[in-house]
Amino acid sequence: MQKTALITGATSGLGYDFVQLFAQDGYRLVLVARDGQKLEDIKRSLKHVEVITVAKDLSAPHAASEVFAELEERQIAVDVLVNNAGFGLMGLFDELDIQKQINMIQLNIAALTELTYYALKHMKARNSGRIMNVASTAAFQPGPMMSVYYATKAYVLSFSEALVEELAGTAITVTTLCPGPTQTNFGAVANVEGTKMFSAAMPSNIVAKQGYQALMAGKRVIITGGMNRAGALAAKFLPRSWAAKMAKYVAGAK
Repeated sequence: MQKTALITGATSGLGYDFVQLFAQDGYRLVLVARDGQKLEDIKRSLKHVEVITVAKDLSAPHAASEVFAELEERQIAVDVLVNNAGFGLMGLFDELDIQKQINMIQLNIAALTELTYYALKHMKARNSGRIMNVASTAAFQPGPMMSVYYATKAYVLSFSEALVEELAGTAITVTTLCPGPTQTNFGAVANVEGTKMFSAAMPSNIVAKQGYQALMAGKRVIITGGMNRAGALAAKFLPRSWAAKMAKYVAGAK
């Protein structure tokens, strides 16, 4: 039986790369993003697989439940959920637009949580499924100059690892992808392309492939890139005040 993968943030960056990987393996795709035209363009380019597009801004309250309501109407069950959609902002917390930061929390945390909730209900009924939540190496320490973004990714990692233990003994896996700086439009949106942290950004297709392989292997956490793994390990042993100072340093200009 053909399996279905739901991918958020599907029109660019890691999301688009995941689309290609799942398509290569013959999955039916449910693609969610704000830009309906880009979704339709991707659908037309993938002639060998079935593609369902859902134009939805997941930073809006209730958008996640609306996505699953639409799928239920069409009697589509999700076998793999990839919670990829998210964004960040660079700047002092009290100087950044508060509504944009609230939207970030809604997208990076609330929508991800809600999509996972609805997908998991169906997966438990079938005792089968895979979930990938895209976090970041930002999840491992506080992040001055990107304080809300780092905090949202810490939530994603903690939430996902807790689910792994809740689902022990089932055939459902939860994988957290923790990339470091990656060559996507994230850097432009977050205004971090000129910082030290983005001086060695990894190509998005390499990050996506490593994440995809980890998902299919049922791994708990995947940190892409040797330097990123070293940094995440160091953050575990450093005092959090030191880790925060290091994060502030790499947020500075090159």
